[in-house]
Amino acid sequence: MISSLTTRYTKQGLWSLFLMCVFPQHLWTLILVFRDMSWLIERTNVWDAIGDAGYAMVFAFFESLIVFCVFALVGLVTPKHWDANRRVAFMTLLLFIAAIWAIVSQLLYLWNIWLPWPVMQSIAATGRPLVMLYIITLAIVFPTVVLPVYIFLRSKKALPNMLDIMDRLSTLSLLYLFFDLVGLVVVIIRNI
Repeated sequence: MISSLTTRYTKQGLWSLFLMCVFPQHLWTLILVFRDMSWLIERTNVWDAIGDAGYAMVFAFFESLIVFCVFALVGLVTPKHWDANRRVAFMTLLLFIAAIWAIVSQLLYLWNIWLPWPVMQSIAATGRPLVMLYIITLAIVFPTVVLPVYIFLRSKKALPNMLDIMDRLSTLSLLYLFFDLVGLVVVIIRNI
């Protein structure tokens, strides 16, 4: 397994993939932390809000590690003739698509947005509502995955553009890792 990773990725490629896994997890965590900060401070105090943010950042770090492991392993099934940069850029594209859909699904839940009642009744009337929901979901999600992947595979500009985006986001991801360290210190102080 380790030898497969070293033949398909470079150390720099794995580090870049990890930083890209850090980016969406931490960005979304920080958005949610700042969203909840004011009512947390009103309910308790500033220190509790900082502690909550510290726990959230530490959790986001471990979440990023798990996502990194999954995407690094999925990258092993990409074509062998791809170089490490192309593989990492492609896995980053898939990661961003998955992250956007995860954020959208969580936003729909947080904003309490559901299908309209007549649509739900129509789906239920089919006799196979779960199958119908899967078909509708697939019809919506499939193009958002296939089109970016197709463009990435066919366009000569896609790889340099993706590498440029990754390079720019790496700096921000390093800042998020610093926030993780601060969050870990806060968690340790709170538990002493």
